[in-house]
Amino acid sequence: MRILKILIVLGLVLASPAAAVVAPILLTPEAIDTASFAKPRIARVTHVDLDLTVDFTTKRLRGTATLDVLAAPGARTIVLDSGGLEIARITDGKGRALPFVVGATVTADDKGFPVTVTLNGAKQLRVDYTSAKNASALQWLDPALTAGKAHPLLFSQGEPNANRSWIPTQDSPGIRQTWDARITVPTGMTAVMSAEMADRAGVAVPGGRQFTFHEPNPVPPYLIALGVGNLVHRDLGKRTGVWTEPAMVDRAAAELVDIGKLVDAAEGLYGPYRWGRYDVLVLPPSFPFGGMENPRLTFLTPTFITGDRSQISLVAHELAHSWSGNLVTNATWSDSWLNEGFTTYFENRIMEAVFGRARAEVEADLYWDELQKGIADAAKDPSVTRLHGAPFASTLDYVKGSDFLFTLEKEVGRPRLDAWLRGYFDRHAFQPQTTAGLLVDLRANLVKGDAALEKRLDLDAWAYAPGLPANAVHIVSPRLEAVDAASTAFAGGAVAGSLKTAEWSTQEWLRFLQRLPRQESKSRLDDLDGTFKLSASHNAEIRFAWLMLAVGNRYDAALPALEDHLTSIGRWKMVAPLYRALNAQGAWGQPVATRIYARARSSYHPFVVASVDRLMASKTPSS
Repeated sequence: MRILKILIVLGLVLASPAAAVVAPILLTPEAIDTASFAKPRIARVTHVDLDLTVDFTTKRLRGTATLDVLAAPGARTIVLDSGGLEIARITDGKGRALPFVVGATVTADDKGFPVTVTLNGAKQLRVDYTSAKNASALQWLDPALTAGKAHPLLFSQGEPNANRSWIPTQDSPGIRQTWDARITVPTGMTAVMSAEMADRAGVAVPGGRQFTFHEPNPVPPYLIALGVGNLVHRDLGKRTGVWTEPAMVDRAAAELVDIGKLVDAAEGLYGPYRWGRYDVLVLPPSFPFGGMENPRLTFLTPTFITGDRSQISLVAHELAHSWSGNLVTNATWSDSWLNEGFTTYFENRIMEAVFGRARAEVEADLYWDELQKGIADAAKDPSVTRLHGAPFASTLDYVKGSDFLFTLEKEVGRPRLDAWLRGYFDRHAFQPQTTAGLLVDLRANLVKGDAALEKRLDLDAWAYAPGLPANAVHIVSPRLEAVDAASTAFAGGAVAGSLKTAEWSTQEWLRFLQRLPRQESKSRLDDLDGTFKLSASHNAEIRFAWLMLAVGNRYDAALPALEDHLTSIGRWKMVAPLYRALNAQGAWGQPVATRIYARARSSYHPFVVASVDRLMASKTPSS
């Protein structure tokens, strides 16, 4: 009752999800976000209104953020997060100056520093500020690093807590906020954001054009996203489309031809898509991730463009986040598996619905490979293989989390699991969630007191124990069994030209390369590369898998391809492992890594730079 009373005092208990104006916060101990300075039980931000000008010359954003505040009775202050923001002043809704204190920087987890504002009864704050110098969320690309080579480009990447470097708010996934924005950009450029867009053409204002955005649904702050550049839009359906540079739009649109089918399939599984349009923004190669699930506007790496649409599962994954992650969000990053594990399972179900069971089995079997590798890599510290409390966005968040749901499906049957999942998304729509909260929902709405089922599911072991419970499910793909036979044949001495690979998808090539012995002779690598032209592949996924094998064998012939790869792609999972592998090769690899990194570093996103900087400094694998 005490918690309920606190929630009522803060105005956070609502009559129904449809009437939601202010999203709830969670007050349980595991819902406290140690990566944020915010104290939402005392005072919290409920809405953000941005009015910013983009300056490509100084590489800064300047303007104001107006914050709506909900405070408990008697609250004297509110604490905001800052990642290096330069705050000129803070006023209340009537323009009166409010005292504020900037606290000491905390470098752990890139926490930044607190900004404590004396409210003096204010229910609204106006913050006049400039984004941080070298803001960790923003990457400013010179024209040479774009597809068109003529205009600069800017994009943001807020997850997990980098948006505090350009937005003064409470930057915690458990403090959901609605938002609006007006973004002024130079003439000839377009701004896009993860919100409803008032007019794709913008309106003329002094100094350029202004674009207006509105997000009526409360979202975690990391999902506020911005892109600015020479961007064009192409419709792919009544509610789907792609934004990208003119030089990339034809290839991107061709690769995304099935995007409408993905949205329809997702809705058929787990309920209505609640975000209006589903567009994607295809960014230059320096984008650090495969994709980012920003609402209404997924950000995508161009490495998904393979020509055979084999990487459309990446789009299915980011789309699935519209339910698991965006609709229901981990309250803290200690529970990021609630976003990624659920999404990986959902992605597989979308792929099955659109492309068939065989395709879904291939991808699920590859998940199992990643799961086994992740557990093996954690042998020295098995605690990181737990779901709750594991490192943010580790591989196991995705693949152990998804295997948990595959296991539930096996134990209760697909129809029953689907009914529970659809209800789960409805019950917790636009709300934060914790592992403990998930287990409460599972027991109340799926297990329903069935002691035998509770025992079979072993829920607590899945959530809190390291390793894999005994009931873990391995989905085996017959198509990949055939690929494994080819790997075995090559390992046994067969020549590459004798292998039947003509119909292989990207996924089958990845399985083949990853299953080859890690130690190969130069002549065998010559045979592989000469037959299949792996070093020259335009498929970034295949070339990366090949280069990992080549570096592990100090294969000099692949070094030109390695340098081209590392200087033309900034996707973290295709960059950091190669630097790690090079450094592991000592006197052969470390000079190569140093030389290439010196050339490539300026083209990488700050997230990738921070990771590879640590790796290069230590000459040991980075976390």
